[in-house]
Amino acid sequence: MNREAALEMLARTVHEAMRAYQGALGEPEAPPWPEADWMQASSREAVEFALGNPTPGAQHEAWVRSKERDGWVYGPAKNEATKTHPSLVPFAELSESEQRKDALLLAVVSAVAPILGLSA
Repeated sequence: MNREAALEMLARTVHEAMRAYQGALGEPEAPPWPEADWMQASSREAVEFALGNPTPGAQHEAWVRSKERDGWVYGPAKNEATKTHPSLVPFAELSESEQRKDALLLAVVSAVAPILGLSA
C-alpha cells in the first residue's frame, strides 16, 4: 500500500473511532466517512500531525490553530453557521471527555499506523 492510501485508511479509521466515541458519550455523531466531506481533510491533517506529535495537548492545539485558520471562534455551543465551538480553549480547560478524544485519536494512530507501514 502506498503512503497516500495508508494515510487515507488511517484517517478513515480515526474518523470512525471518533464517531463511535461520540455515540458512546451520547453526543451527536459526525456523519459516516463517505458523507464527511470537509471532515475527511481535517481527519487526515490530524493523523499526519499525530504521526510526529504524539501528545494529546499538542494534538488539541493543532486542531485549535486549524479551526482558527478557518475562521472559527470560541462559543458556548458548536454552530457551523456562525463557526463557534466550545472546545476552542487551551487543552487543560477541556472536560475530561474532550481531552480523551485527543488521546483516542493518538491511540488509534499508534495502533494502526505500523500495520499500514506508517511511522507513528
